[in-house]
Amino acid sequence: MKKFIFTFIVSLVLIFSFQTNMGLAKQPTEDSEELRLQDMLMNLLTPYITEVLDHYYRPKILKTFSPEITPWKIEVIETKRINGFRGFKLEITFEIEPTAGHHVPVGKDRLTYRISYGPSVELTNHTHLATYQLPPELHTPN
Repeated sequence: MKKFIFTFIVSLVLIFSFQTNMGLAKQPTEDSEELRLQDMLMNLLTPYITEVLDHYYRPKILKTFSPEITPWKIEVIETKRINGFRGFKLEITFEIEPTAGHHVPVGKDRLTYRISYGPSVELTNHTHLATYQLPPELHTPN
């Protein structure tokens, strides 16, 4: 099962590696094979993303609950191969806005994961880009 998931993730990353930044900047207006593959990849990476963001935001920013992931708001910034053509060490960098409550964004982060044969998913970089002001109903007592 792990090999199947890994093969699937690698396939998705390979597909994204052919995209250009210009193509990534546009917001999709209709479904496509590329968009479905990107959404599947984000679904598979969600446990890794959740762990990193939970560790960063709780308890520093969110005292009593974990941030939520909104997969359709994940923006892929870059994908690349680490070890050349048809190499199976790949990186994906994306930006995400974790949310609280009713999809209220709490911040913005850039994450880079290295995905390789094994399967292996490793966080190689996490940059916290912004912390947003929370509405009063989401503030928790100190």
